[in-house]
Parts: sequence; structure tokens; C-alpha cells
Amino acid sequence: MDHQPHVLDNPAYSALAGPHGYLAEQRGAALRYPVDVAPYSALPEQPGPGDWAELAALTGRGALVRFAGAPACAPDRWPVTRHIRLQMIDESVNGAHWPDAIRLAAADVPDMLALVASTDPGPFLPRTVELGTYLGVRRNGALVAMAGERLHPPGWSEISAVCTRPEYRGQGLARQLVLALAAKIRRRGERAFLHVSADNRRAVRLYESLGFRPRRLVTFVEARVPIASRAAAGGR
Repeated sequence: MDHQPHVLDNPAYSALAGPHGYLAEQRGAALRYPVDVAPYSALPEQPGPGDWAELAALTGRGALVRFAGAPACAPDRWPVTRHIRLQMIDESVNGAHWPDAIRLAAADVPDMLALVASTDPGPFLPRTVELGTYLGVRRNGALVAMAGERLHPPGWSEISAVCTRPEYRGQGLARQLVLALAAKIRRRGERAFLHVSADNRRAVRLYESLGFRPRRLVTFVEARVPIASRAAAGGR
């Protein structure tokens, strides 16, 4: 796995400071997506106390902030939960257009939210569809599978929200949607990446079979901004 500094080491920050800058809410070096677009905040790789204070001011005391990747630590008195994800990148994905895949848009959001609620692929909010291309499959009018693009560091696009209703699993719908998205990303001159639970060997093997390779383990962090003014300012 790679260990040199890379835009994918801190993908939310790379995206908000780059291609997704038009969406970014910012205070100093602290960045975040609008709360109805994506749940992620971002700080530089090695944030100082002032950066944490700016994030506290941006999000508000008592707010739950989430990081995709760095930073690995938070100031004292910021309660933290960590989740380890395996980051995988497109090495030899043979993407292809799939006629059954339809482009999803704002009008599809109620159906997308219902699908996410029944399958739990990860965070998906009312405006997440604005982050990139989302493709879906409908059967008898019902949305039964989807996948889309989320974080967008320079030169890369994250495939996310991959989900299928239980009664339609085993038909290869998610596989075909991922391949269709990877093809679209490649046509833009970019590469796909994704995150999967590090202990979900079945999912890892599936993505490896599609041509993704493991790059590194990434820590997804949830931290609570303290209510006390000294702690909220990043003090120790």
C-alpha cells in the first residue's frame, strides 16, 4: 500500500479545497459540506489549535463533525469515535456503459432516500445527488438499485451509495452500476476510488474482481465539538 502524501489521504479536504470548492462552507482552514449535501468536515493534514477553533466556530458547539481520512486526532475534550475503512482504487477496472442504468436527478431524491433507508449503504442526504453522477435501476417503476459519485479530489472520484433492495440482490445490478460509473469517470480523464469496511471480505473480493486494488486503510472519524468555550477553541 502507498505511504507517500497523496490527495486521497485526506479526500474530503482535497475535494472541498479543489473541485467541490463551489460547495464549501469555510472558516479559515476549516471546511465542510452544506449539512444537506454531505456530512463531512475537513481540516488540513496537521491541524493546529487555531484550525480546530475555526472548525468549532464553523459548525457550532455540540455539533457532530465527521472526517473522511485525516486528521487522525482531535483536541482533548472532543469525544471521538473511529471507523476503519479500506480505500480501494481503480487499477484495471473494465468499465462499460449499461443501457439499464438511468441517470438520477433531483426528482428521484425521494425514491433514493427510501432506498438508502432500507439498505443503509452510508450517509445520503437530500442534496447528495448534487455531488456527481448518480445512476439507478428501476423495475416496474420502483428504484431497486443505485450507485453514485461523492468525494471528488483532483483527478479522482469516489464511488459511493452502492445499494440494492434485498429482493433484487444476486442479479449483478450493483456490479453493473459500478462499472458504468467507472467508465464515466475514466472518460473524464479521472480514476475511481471507493471505501469499504475493512472487515467486509465479501465486498473487498467483489471490488477486487472488478479491478480495484487496496491502497491503504483510512480512518473515518466522528468528533463532537465540546460545549465548553475553552475546549471548543481547541484548548488542552
